Amino acid sequence: MKKVFTLVAFATMASFVACGPSAAEQEAAKKKVADSVAQVVEKAKADSVAAAQAKLAEQAKADSTAKAAAKADSIAKAEESKKKPGAKKK
Repeated sequence: MKKVFTLVAFATMASFVACGPSAAEQEAAKKKVADSVAQVVEKAKADSVAAAQAKLAEQAKADSTAKAAAKADSIAKAEESKKKPGAKKK
């Protein structure tokens, strides 16, 4: 009985080994992984570029707002100095 059980066990193991993926299937799996990695890298690059562009746009808007505020302050000071009768001009 032990010999029969051992023979069945070896036959079962051999069938599992024989049912493994072929070289073509292994290559296809490697290609699929490589393609997935490439997609993730491309998405990361695109996200990074988009974040950088958004940051630059935000900085440009802040700079523009600061320049407009400085100009408005300058105009307000000029108007104020015109209203004061004893103000000296530089």
